[in-house]
Amino acid sequence: MAGKSGNVKLIEQFKADGLDVMFGNPGTVEQGLLDAAEQTTGFRYVLALQETVAAGIADGYARATGKAALLQLHSGVGLGNAIGMLYQSMRGHTPLVAIAGDAGVRYDAMDAQMAADLVAMARPVTKYATRVTDPRSVLRVMRRAVKIALTPPRGPVFVALPMDVLDELNDEPVIASTVPVTVSAPSAETVTRAAQLLAAGQRPLVLAGDGVSLAGAQQQLVRVAELLGADVWSVDSSEVNFPASHPLSRGQLGHMFGERSAAVVAEADAVLIVGTYVFPRLTGPFRPDARIVHVDLDSYEIAKNFPVDLGVVADPRPALAALAAELNGRLTPGQRQAAAQRLAVRKDERQRSLREVSPDGSTLEHFLQELARRAGDDLIVFDEALTSSPAVVKHLPPDRPGDYFLTRGGSLGVGIPGAVGAKLAHPGRTVVGFTGDGGAMYTYQALWTAVRHSVAAKFVVCNNRKYRLLDDNIAQYWKERDIPRHDFPSSFDLSRPDIRFADLARALGADGVRVEKPEEAADAVELMLSATGPFLVDLQI
Repeated sequence: MAGKSGNVKLIEQFKADGLDVMFGNPGTVEQGLLDAAEQTTGFRYVLALQETVAAGIADGYARATGKAALLQLHSGVGLGNAIGMLYQSMRGHTPLVAIAGDAGVRYDAMDAQMAADLVAMARPVTKYATRVTDPRSVLRVMRRAVKIALTPPRGPVFVALPMDVLDELNDEPVIASTVPVTVSAPSAETVTRAAQLLAAGQRPLVLAGDGVSLAGAQQQLVRVAELLGADVWSVDSSEVNFPASHPLSRGQLGHMFGERSAAVVAEADAVLIVGTYVFPRLTGPFRPDARIVHVDLDSYEIAKNFPVDLGVVADPRPALAALAAELNGRLTPGQRQAAAQRLAVRKDERQRSLREVSPDGSTLEHFLQELARRAGDDLIVFDEALTSSPAVVKHLPPDRPGDYFLTRGGSLGVGIPGAVGAKLAHPGRTVVGFTGDGGAMYTYQALWTAVRHSVAAKFVVCNNRKYRLLDDNIAQYWKERDIPRHDFPSSFDLSRPDIRFADLARALGADGVRVEKPEEAADAVELMLSATGPFLVDLQI
């Protein structure tokens, strides 16, 4: 194995770990590594025109595959460009393996051009950040980073790779990284206590997050919720953790203002929190006598913001399965009847809402109705529509794991590149990314990447000519502070000049159409779904 440079050996290590696709934007200090990648059979480089785009595509790819994704950044400037998207990945626990080159260890004291403390830059937005300084530890450090990225709680990691270190000959063995098995079940005594705390509740509640999806525990959560007759609310949730069409599914909590969240949980007397942390913007939302059980593989998240009666560090799937079995044997006939009644009430409410809710006649409503009718079961939705998301979820309910991915982290721009990544992960499925006009302009270059690499993802820009979420948020801000309503700040307006998104798509090699009237929606869906390449719909709403 001697006689190969660190550049070549690093690519071999990536392949040994199944990281055979690298997303990135090239730079001079990474040129040796990229040259080695180009010469390696079975290794693919997906070129983006800016690092934010590369990071967003990598994030979407990792989420859609459930595996790690490899992201190459260019020195300090490239890492700086990617910081906002890496924050998204950190908050969503995406296992990204991010690397960046620098001029070299020998230049550390010379304040070279583009010199920066890459590790210090990366540390706030990653789970682990380090720099390789010894040519004999390149692969060792990379295996450690891969292990950390994939070990729950998963998350992005960063390794700085000086050019002179990679240029040295490397005799390290190429060995697949070891990722520890973290699946663990709670003890029988712990399960019994959890069931005791939850079974007696007359107003039970479940707060679920993405730890459920990571564990593949959706069916087990459904069983527990039905046994308790408990409403299920999603908190810090961006995956399918509970079927949206289930009568006990109540929607999303925990984002921005806490008034709604506080009202939802105020009367609950038995609360199961699973796979998430809760309510960073609230203080003391639960009843003083509420019995709270918190299950998560991440001990840091348990009781982070509020005390609980029982904190259980365990994998949600075996924990929920054991809890369901214990509840099934423990619930009294009266408790079963009460739970069944609560479930029946929610079923009746769901049926009535379906009968009573009539289409609003909007262009968005017509488009989503037609897409739902035509898309079929193979549809994957990547949703950054923000203020249009409720309509997207209503018509395309996220019921099946792997079919729906929601933006997380708060920064804009993940919708278009996320859909590109998801389509790369599942080339045989229909992938539609929804974004807003504001979010779209953060990462519009991703369309070029889709065209270059023949990624036939579809994109819908919900175009209301403004940062509509900011309108909604400042209205809430005024309400909470008794400030009279007045004109929204002009900085929230995007109407001048008008952005012609379909024209921009065509300029980047994709196709597109602008939809201005409800009666144009059906034809737009037909064009989008029948397109053999990337296609964008500029949906005026």
